[in-house]
Amino acid sequence: MPMIGHLAEAGVVVHDEFREGNIALASKNLEFIKDCETYLPKGHRIAHVRMDDEPTLKAIEVIPESDWKHYADCAIAEATHKAFCLIVVKCKYQAELFDDQPKYHVIASNRVESTADTLIWYRSRGEVSENGIKELKIGFGMERMPCGQFEANAAFFRIGVIAHNLFVLFKHSAPGGNWQRHRVATVRWRLFHLPGKLVQHARTLTLKIAAEFAKLFRDIRINPNIS
Repeated sequence: MPMIGHLAEAGVVVHDEFREGNIALASKNLEFIKDCETYLPKGHRIAHVRMDDEPTLKAIEVIPESDWKHYADCAIAEATHKAFCLIVVKCKYQAELFDDQPKYHVIASNRVESTADTLIWYRSRGEVSENGIKELKIGFGMERMPCGQFEANAAFFRIGVIAHNLFVLFKHSAPGGNWQRHRVATVRWRLFHLPGKLVQHARTLTLKIAAEFAKLFRDIRINPNIS
């Protein structure tokens, strides 16, 4: 049950913790966030945290009906719980149209922005965290661990995280252009799955590829950012 902390601005994994599968998901989350902060560059700190949490039903039940702002697909209201502002999203899914009990999604926030801005910011976690986890699992082979030994699997997972971060650094440093938005499968296809012709002449083998790709590889090799 790995825990992963993504740095949204850079797209890299700033910290990971490989856990036993029987450990509760909410166990030692605060300690994990503090560990993430220790791995940030000197002088930087964590400003905002996006994470999932279970709804606080008691605070939701006392929200007056007049406080709900209704939209086409949901209703939104605010409540207070301890030191946090709770942004409560109430909606019904298609499979639950005949169920009288609505479903709630709660965001605990200490931000000063408006409710709408906070909700938009929180929902962008899908691009950073959820897609980042998907990239680790599918793009770098972390979907299944190789064996039944915890320490070996933890080392395997850490190698995958390092490979992921090196790939992000490569995208930012080497190719340029619009490469930064591509997943690793696309970069593999565009950089390495290239048609070419192997020619033998005067006891020398030469690989011929299109001139545009030859220039791309040459630019990557001489790029000072990855030297």
